[in-house]
Amino acid sequence: MKIYEELVARGLIAQVTNEEEIRNMINEGKATFYIGFDPTADSLHVGHFMALCLMKRLQMAGNKPVVLIGGGTAMVGDPSGRTDMRQMMTRETIQHNCDCFKKQMERFIDFGEGKAIMVNNADWLLDLNYVEVLRDVGACFSVNRMLSAECYKQRMEKGLSFLEFNYMIMQSYDFYHLFKTYGCNMQFGGDDQWSNMLGGTELIRRKLGKDAHAMTITLLLNSEGKKMGKTASGAVWLDPNKTTPFDFYQYWRNVGDADVLKCIRMLTFLPLEEINAMDTWEGAQLNKAKEILAYELTKLVHGDEEAEKAQAMARSLFTGGADNAPTVELAESDLQDGAIDILSVLVKADLVPSRSEARRAVEQGGVTVNDEKITNLRHSFTAADLKDGILVRRGKKNFKKVVIK
Repeated sequence: MKIYEELVARGLIAQVTNEEEIRNMINEGKATFYIGFDPTADSLHVGHFMALCLMKRLQMAGNKPVVLIGGGTAMVGDPSGRTDMRQMMTRETIQHNCDCFKKQMERFIDFGEGKAIMVNNADWLLDLNYVEVLRDVGACFSVNRMLSAECYKQRMEKGLSFLEFNYMIMQSYDFYHLFKTYGCNMQFGGDDQWSNMLGGTELIRRKLGKDAHAMTITLLLNSEGKKMGKTASGAVWLDPNKTTPFDFYQYWRNVGDADVLKCIRMLTFLPLEEINAMDTWEGAQLNKAKEILAYELTKLVHGDEEAEKAQAMARSLFTGGADNAPTVELAESDLQDGAIDILSVLVKADLVPSRSEARRAVEQGGVTVNDEKITNLRHSFTAADLKDGILVRRGKKNFKKVVIK
């Protein structure tokens, strides 16, 4: 099975501009392709996972990746999937985020000589002359067609700023620039980027009279149709300082029964024959599948050692052991009048995002400390209680050991 057929079998391809040409280019290792990443945070997250894995697969098949960091487009903000305008960032913040991205991507992509390259669109977008862009590029775009694009429809209800309206033109210009400069003949992206990507292929056709191609990746959705990669505490990050390897492992270990095999097929590098054999699994076998998923993805992002540690910790906690639980250290300053209440403990342990969520968890009977259910919202702990640590659980699968320094 060649790489394009494998991508189809794994359910990774959503839309393509010319399937026959794209199949031939990818299978023969002749694609120079790019995927863009806007540096809106200082870490990549699970939402970027599909794109990173796709780049890795295509590079392994002999194709050349161009990683585009959107240092320029991040100053505008992508309106796709948004009902509000993104917060504007300083150039310094954007550059810091770009540096963080490259470090994380090196676990997936080979940036050695003659391999993948990383470029920043700030290098060409920020120096463009406004009037020249209007004449040379703006004339190639129909406002009517742009407004019909899905990426703008959600924003139109609350008001689309002219700043955001230019995002499609800037992304299209990126493809045009990369085509001319690096021979980049293909763009990949999430399915919500389809309109922006077609803008690029059309600009290349109108300006250069040549064909370029676009392919979108299936969005990672759960069985309820919601984007995966979020927890009660927020996004699931690839940076171990923002989401620990254990918490990353636990996120995948806790996916729904209906989602686990799809995630294994789309995200891991296990052979399809091995995955297909799991299609008949049910009951306890699905728990084994979840362990496989969690281990493989943690290994991919954090390495063998961290994956082994996370799996051992999860198994230990499942059987009641607290010694290997992820530990949160409190300072004396976290205590008020020598004690800290259960709501604050839950928030400090990052088991809930807020005190209101903590209150709800306690009221619903979902919180235990050292295997004893907590029902009193004012239940508190002294420094002496915390000296040897307490095992705090929210639900069955979220737990932390909380100690005082």
